[in-house]
Amino acid sequence: MQIHFTATPPADIRLHARVVNQGAALAGLDNALVEGAAAARFSGRVGQVFEGFASVEGAVKRIALAGAGEPGAGERPLNCERAGAALTAKYLVSGETAMVLDLSDAGLSADDAAAVLLGLRLRGWRHDKYRTRLAADKKPTLTTVHVTGAPEGTEAAWEREAAIAKGVEFTRTLVTEPANVIYPASFVAACEEAFAGTGVGITVLGEEEMEKLGMGALLGVGRGSERESKLLAIRWNGGAADDKPTVFVGKGVTFDTGGISLKPPPGMEDMKWDMGGAGAVAGAMLALASRKAKANVIGVMGLVENMPDGKAQRPGDIVTTMSGQTVEVLNTDAEGRLVLCDALHWAQEQYEPARIVDLATLTGAMIISLGNEYGGMFANDDTLAAQLDAAGKTTGDKLWRMPLGSNYDKLIDSPVADIKNVGPREAGSITAAQFLQRFVKNGTPWAHLDIAGMVWASKPGHSWDKGATGYGVRLLDRFVRDVVEG
Repeated sequence: MQIHFTATPPADIRLHARVVNQGAALAGLDNALVEGAAAARFSGRVGQVFEGFASVEGAVKRIALAGAGEPGAGERPLNCERAGAALTAKYLVSGETAMVLDLSDAGLSADDAAAVLLGLRLRGWRHDKYRTRLAADKKPTLTTVHVTGAPEGTEAAWEREAAIAKGVEFTRTLVTEPANVIYPASFVAACEEAFAGTGVGITVLGEEEMEKLGMGALLGVGRGSERESKLLAIRWNGGAADDKPTVFVGKGVTFDTGGISLKPPPGMEDMKWDMGGAGAVAGAMLALASRKAKANVIGVMGLVENMPDGKAQRPGDIVTTMSGQTVEVLNTDAEGRLVLCDALHWAQEQYEPARIVDLATLTGAMIISLGNEYGGMFANDDTLAAQLDAAGKTTGDKLWRMPLGSNYDKLIDSPVADIKNVGPREAGSITAAQFLQRFVKNGTPWAHLDIAGMVWASKPGHSWDKGATGYGVRLLDRFVRDVVEG
């Protein structure tokens, strides 16, 4: 969706919209519209939309009012975002191709106004490239928004938010594409294309390089696939030369059959989004590079396909990780932690990070625990946990901190190796996090985000339709903005 700022919008646009605070008087509107809004019980509450028609300079205009809630509410930017998203949800397939959005009487700050526009754009993302028989009245038509009356500073604020939208949309595309389109090598190629000209540095390791480094855990997951496994690192150096980097690590299982521990067929098609952690890291890095963040950040993605064939690892196999620790693989469907442990160790050896955050669609147990409302957070550092929690509350990518502890850690001790890749049925998300913690060097602040319930939605949300949500991109960007850039 294209956003244009103008003092005088084109006269032939029929759809005009305004953002309204809860309880605000509807000044300057045709009396019939005011009475109609009252009759429809439009009060300006968050996400509420009212539509009416009025004659403006001799032409009939379609007038929309979107509620932004109370001006002093603690979630003001998110409420403004939902107002913008509500407009897109109503008019995306309405037949209207353009909208005039008047922000002059909304009492918005520049950041609030930019949030409205972010909601407008994010809610308009669709992935219809494979839909050849989509009915005409289901096809998106709204492509352009002309913004008038924006507060001073809105254009600069929107430039930043537009970079974030670009990152979210990239993540949604990666997560939505099927596994015959996005696999380790094509994931790398998509990133190389998306990051062209941004100034990032890209490192790609193939199986030969990872074999020499001793990444037996990551490589073991991909043994059963014809697709070569990859390790991808994207480096953005926008901070001081002597600042240690912040590192984000993403699980990128581009399709997960479960391997020899084969998943049940119903629902297996959803496992194309088992690379949602890597997708979030890639999108966050694109957002940071696009807005020229004043920070040194590196995104590391372990990319594999988990398939069953004659070369696939078996339950009971023992693999040696890059760190030298050995792992008894009891369940080949607990593969994400095997990918991440080598990626985590490599990232620490290579970059000596100031802090490290990993994101992964790691466990179904996390969905049982938190549903689709929060990502689970595990951390060895209270300050880092608080910073991530704050970033989640600001962006709507919410997190809920979960426990770690020695009693949980004992549950993954193996009688024949250093560690086993699954514990008992209880506390499954926690033992998965404990597994990863064994590969974090002492003194390195680390957080693990289990986002299994958040990267894909079965119903529309406030800024996404059914499908890929782009969860994690805004969380990481905000964390960098608040903590690293300061």
